[in-house]
Amino acid sequence: MKDEPRISTIELSNLANGLLSAGCIKFGDFTLKSGLKSPIYIDLRQIITYPKLLEQIGAAYLPFLKDLNFDRIAGLPYAAIPIATAISLQGNYPMIYPRKEAKSYGTKAEIEGEYHAGETVVVIDDLATTGESKFEAIEKLTGAGLIVKDVVVLIDRQSGARESLERAGFAMHAVLTITQLLDYWEQAGKVTKDNIDVARQFLSEKT
Repeated sequence: MKDEPRISTIELSNLANGLLSAGCIKFGDFTLKSGLKSPIYIDLRQIITYPKLLEQIGAAYLPFLKDLNFDRIAGLPYAAIPIATAISLQGNYPMIYPRKEAKSYGTKAEIEGEYHAGETVVVIDDLATTGESKFEAIEKLTGAGLIVKDVVVLIDRQSGARESLERAGFAMHAVLTITQLLDYWEQAGKVTKDNIDVARQFLSEKT
């Protein structure tokens, strides 16, 4: 198996600092969509307000996509749609997205954008936690006759998504892990040691 691309030190610094400055990362006491209680919350919906950061994030996915075989990328609503758009513009990849709810009018489409049954799509998402939302989207895509083999995310929260997807036959690729980000913020003095320690303790209980 070919080694995964590695993000450069400069890219890590730019993304880690940018995400923190944009308010995409918060420390405290949060309940995630999966129901997990977490001392760290990641909200990448904020990046639409920061075009340079969005551009950097889109570019960071490209090395992970270049060795995969696919016809289109599929951004998951809602946070990953702007990310997938940035990737599409920079990599010249055709893009589609599965709707959260099918239209009740017009074409009643469940998937927006042009596609053809039998094509392979790479699922693009912002985060991976347990993998539950990925399975929901994959079911819609495969139900339309598309083939899914790979999922690429910006941040792996290291809470079981990779393992769940692999057991189901899908490969997950992550630009960053939460461990990488915590290590960087600690070394750069960007986050208090207390917050880093609590987040690390949480991670150790999930792995």
